[in-house]
Amino acid sequence: MSAMPELPQISFADPVFPEQFMTSLRQYGFAAITDYPLDAQRIHRIYRDWQHFFAEGQGGDFAMHPVRQDGYFSLQQAEHAKGFTDRDYKEYFQFYPWGRCPEALREDLETHFTAAVDLGATLLGMIADRLPKRITQSLSEPLGDMIQQSEQSMLRVLHYPPVPSDKCVLRAAPHEDINLLTLLPAANGPGLELRLRDGAWISVPNKPGQLIVNIGDMLQEATGGFLPSTTHRVAIPQGGLPPSSRMSLPLFLHPRPEVVLSKRYTAATYLSQRLNELGVA
Repeated sequence: MSAMPELPQISFADPVFPEQFMTSLRQYGFAAITDYPLDAQRIHRIYRDWQHFFAEGQGGDFAMHPVRQDGYFSLQQAEHAKGFTDRDYKEYFQFYPWGRCPEALREDLETHFTAAVDLGATLLGMIADRLPKRITQSLSEPLGDMIQQSEQSMLRVLHYPPVPSDKCVLRAAPHEDINLLTLLPAANGPGLELRLRDGAWISVPNKPGQLIVNIGDMLQEATGGFLPSTTHRVAIPQGGLPPSSRMSLPLFLHPRPEVVLSKRYTAATYLSQRLNELGVA
């Protein structure tokens, strides 16, 4: 029996990183990156401080705004995956630099957000430089320009509570991300899985110092399917131990609303459609 494939780790510091990055995205829709320029200690503080925020039940003071989509989403308000009716078993805070946030927690989020968006822009540029000419010529504007002055990119502080033994729930049902690229530093617990092109599911090892980057549906739409988004989920780890609380910090890189993704969609119309499908708009 052949071994189950594993998402290869690639170093941001390697001179051939851009080619390895594009190869991984084409094969998996995901890439696992090491040696990336984000502050690990800051990420650790964000996990620690926001785990306390969720444990203290402070989210009600920042209840999500149904139009702006900033603020706290409770277990009862969490999104459900497209095609599912049950909401994911998670709570989260959606942070935009222009949005609401507890002042004591803002500085670390803003600093990480800026650094992650800058890194995302660099990665998007690497992708743009390696697209076939026919794809580049079909874009409404250069890929890197789509995120310039965007106020839609969003940082989500995610908390997956321990799942009671009498509940049968999905922490995050199988789904694809909406945006262009997602940047996800290592969570503080396992559970992320992705579906291969043949339909098999593989676990994404939760390794310290690793950054997971994946293609979103908007990038798939803009490239006419050349860069396909990959279905993924957050499963409850197996092995007999009760699942513990889990924190993660995805950055969703979005284009400006008026950006034309394809003949079918602008970024705004695509986002509106998907938020309705997820039951949060």
